[in-house]
Amino acid sequence: MPEQSSLGSQRGFSLLETVVAIAILGIALGGLYSAASGATRNVRADERYAYAVELGRSLLADHNQIPRSGVRDSGVTAGGFNWQVSSRPAPLGRSGLDPGALQEIQVTVSWADGLKDRSIRLDSVVEGVAGEEQF
Repeated sequence: MPEQSSLGSQRGFSLLETVVAIAILGIALGGLYSAASGATRNVRADERYAYAVELGRSLLADHNQIPRSGVRDSGVTAGGFNWQVSSRPAPLGRSGLDPGALQEIQVTVSWADGLKDRSIRLDSVVEGVAGEEQF
């Protein structure tokens, strides 16, 4: 008979304990899913930001010399990035350089990121060249 009493004390989990365990597991898995999807969104946003910066740097490199009259240009990439390039004569003060010899150039790249509009702006100073052609 002592064997039966030891077998009777070994019971399984009750239905309530099982439901609580499954609920805790569900909450934990939901938190992991949320964290993973947030990380994926952040990676996508970082990739788009890096692309915008590289596009802006490329546009600056394309406009390393501009006409002294300035430049205004804009466009849209296939990925939905809007870009604008504009310039104006740099203030020279008493430098003795010809007006327009140096141009302040501004490159702006903007894009939609879900419900948010994002943009970057790069500023530089480049050489203004005589004539209307760009090199």
